[in-house]
Amino acid sequence: MADRLRTGVIGLGSMGLGMATSLVREGFDTRGCDINPAALEKLAEAGGTPVQRPADMGSGVDIVFLVVVNAEQMRQVLFGDNGLATTLSPGSIVVGCATAAPEAVIALAEELAAQQIHYLDIPISGGAVKSAAGELTLMASGPAEVFERAQPALDAIAATIFRLGEAPGEGSQVKLVNQLLAGVHIAAAAEAMAYGIKSGCDPQTLYEVITQSAGNSWMFENRVPHIIDGDYTPRSAVDIFVKDLGLVHDTARANRFPLPMTAQALTMFSQASSMGYGREDDAGVVRIFPGIDLPTCAAND
Repeated sequence: MADRLRTGVIGLGSMGLGMATSLVREGFDTRGCDINPAALEKLAEAGGTPVQRPADMGSGVDIVFLVVVNAEQMRQVLFGDNGLATTLSPGSIVVGCATAAPEAVIALAEELAAQQIHYLDIPISGGAVKSAAGELTLMASGPAEVFERAQPALDAIAATIFRLGEAPGEGSQVKLVNQLLAGVHIAAAAEAMAYGIKSGCDPQTLYEVITQSAGNSWMFENRVPHIIDGDYTPRSAVDIFVKDLGLVHDTARANRFPLPMTAQALTMFSQASSMGYGREDDAGVVRIFPGIDLPTCAAND
């Protein structure tokens, strides 16, 4: 029951804060941890309990969601100075939500198991809006009996939960496929808009036509308005796709599997980052194209 399962979220960015507030809204006693004081304040305003360090959370939670950037950050949160694993009780559940290589989360799960702590491999998708609404998509793998215990908390943050297997790493592999497609689609949308604008198309008209035509994609429909408005306030940053597509590329290369479209998209995001746009919205990859007239917002200049 919600009033018996104590929850925690480490990493209160745009996704983690939405998850934490969704848990609070569904009646869970929820703690949150982040290095950003403003995020902790927002959690407190929503009815959650802020804590300063991961270790401060362990004794007060039964299940903890790690909503950080990568496997390295998950490891630091768990096993670094003031790490969460030092204070979690045996039988607690750690849910890894970061995009990570399967072998990295398998290693984390094994180390936690040695301390009798359970691990669920559950990368997330849906963006900040769906996170705040409790409507994420979860790509989940882990032992069935652990899922049964975690189910009420998972239901509070998700609209769709895909159970992908019993072993850690299976959820992370599916997330990498998703990130491959997401990054390639954003890069393709940016290239298409740049080409159309350079060729004299009106950006708004072009957007309206494509979103009603076979060339549309979810990423085109979602990201192109940022380009049209010149608003590169980060919802998901260019550097996120430098990281994620780099991870996809590296895991494929280890198996000598070619990913030519991924490689090209990674080059585009890396170029945008090198031009100083790494912390801007990922639609900002369009700014690598020279000689096109794009609107800009003063906040992004």
